[in-house]
Amino acid sequence: MELTDLQNTSVIIISEDESRLRELRTIFMFVGEKAMAVDFAEGQRLLKSSPQSPVIVVIDSAKIDAQFLLNNPSIPFIATSDVTQETLAPVNCLGQLSEQPSYGEVIRLLHYAQEYHRQKPDHEDVSYSQRVSLLAQSLVGKSEAMQEVRTQIAQVAPSNANVLILGESGTGKEVVAKGVHDTSLRSKGPFVPVNCGAIPPDLLESELFGHEKGAFTGAIGTRKGRFELAEGGTLFLDEIGDMPMPMQVKLLRVLQEREFERVGGNKTLRADVRVVAATHQHLEELIKEGKFREDLYYRLNVFPIEMPALRERDDDIPLLVQELASRQKEREGIELRFTDNALGSLTTHRWSGNVRELANLIERLCITHAGRVVDVADLPGKYRDATAEPYKPSYPDEMQERDALNAMFAEDEAVLDDVLYPEGSGLVPARLPEEGVDLKTLLGDLEVDLIRQALEQQDWVVARAAERLGMRRTTLVEKMKKYQLAKED
Repeated sequence: MELTDLQNTSVIIISEDESRLRELRTIFMFVGEKAMAVDFAEGQRLLKSSPQSPVIVVIDSAKIDAQFLLNNPSIPFIATSDVTQETLAPVNCLGQLSEQPSYGEVIRLLHYAQEYHRQKPDHEDVSYSQRVSLLAQSLVGKSEAMQEVRTQIAQVAPSNANVLILGESGTGKEVVAKGVHDTSLRSKGPFVPVNCGAIPPDLLESELFGHEKGAFTGAIGTRKGRFELAEGGTLFLDEIGDMPMPMQVKLLRVLQEREFERVGGNKTLRADVRVVAATHQHLEELIKEGKFREDLYYRLNVFPIEMPALRERDDDIPLLVQELASRQKEREGIELRFTDNALGSLTTHRWSGNVRELANLIERLCITHAGRVVDVADLPGKYRDATAEPYKPSYPDEMQERDALNAMFAEDEAVLDDVLYPEGSGLVPARLPEEGVDLKTLLGDLEVDLIRQALEQQDWVVARAAERLGMRRTTLVEKMKKYQLAKED
């Protein structure tokens, strides 16, 4: 194994069991990691030759003990379920994988390991491959479009370039902006979002730049704006297309000069802020209509990232469903699982509300189907695939008949008496006489009488009579043959 291979690897798996190596490597490659599988001797050599490489080590070897971890303090370790409790003691062992780890479990431990690297005292930056890996937990998806988005974020994150995120509402533009911030050199600084369309135009200037005491009616004190609050970090201007023209001029000056004044103030403040903007509108069309400044557009559009609509990456929907369900479980403690048919049905939906609509659906299902397995029939009507066959269990005939009788007779005791003991029926009350009864004959007579009544009520339409009796049509046909019941001419 060459050191160049190690530089392109994010996870090293150490085990003496070849089948276990393949299994663990498959798991980590499935969640988007570049994994290398080696035995103990090779793993020891690699870590010794390049101890500062920002890798994550997964241990599944009896040869590794607590001292081995302590000898490699710069490396985060993830243990399998077979590792001893003593080996788990060092602080750089971040947790254990269960015997059959879930996607959410693997992602969570990867997050711990990546944060272990990012927050180390000697940490300065993360490599390109690790930036991409870090994004996999928030920007879920294996589609080509999502891989391209993650690649673009990893490319632009280390710079201070302005970023313009484009895409329909609900696609996750703020998640992209947060990804740019979290994988940048400004990640330890604040991330400050502003929705330009949600703030009244006359208040937007004060919101962005702050104001001095007495600057306007109601300004009872000095207030910092979002640019000051984002100092050293990232300012996210969401729905930039809704910003009024006068504010566009002032924003352009800040982007050009990197300085501004509070409303009602004359002191110039420096703006060490990275600006990331987003919109669902077509800014080129707004420029033609005179609603957006062309010079501001080019200032913001240094590095555009287009977030695809969910309907354009339907292969990602099962992964998104599982990830959103996993997050709900972590927040609310509610488990939600889906059958393949349910996931297939969700994949065929058009998702006009994109990922936000999907997230809302998952939250709704956590309320209505908490702890259950969701199938096609459990989905709200608009999300059901009309061609999918929902599962309908079959029950023994005796159970169906008993439940049908119970349901029929539970409504009213008076109705029960009328049905069970009609005049001239020859049936006896359900009180055991001293001489006893022939129960089989009694129940048989009752069954015949009820079947005949159901058939007569439904004009001898077998399907409707079967529905009335709570049994299958084929079962009723068999009983009619058994009791020789037929419509009299």
